[in-house]
Amino acid sequence: MSKRLQVVLPDQEMLEIRRLAKGEQIPVGEWVRRTLREARKRKPATDPETKLRAVRRAAEFAFPTPDIEQMLSEIERGYNA
Repeated sequence: MSKRLQVVLPDQEMLEIRRLAKGEQIPVGEWVRRTLREARKRKPATDPETKLRAVRRAAEFAFPTPDIEQMLSEIERGYNA
């Protein structure tokens, strides 16, 4: 289901958005939808504190790991398998 969104903009800002949409040869509505999608993608899914807690928790563990050359070799073998 779709919803309508009304946004009130100053004339100058609307002119600029129209110019940008025209430059991409798309309607203003499509330009706005694309821009909003891009903005949502840039927004982190979780807050920074949650991410930091996860990293700190993971850093408490000490798992054995190979050296970088071995790791890269294993990754490469996985790609070619």
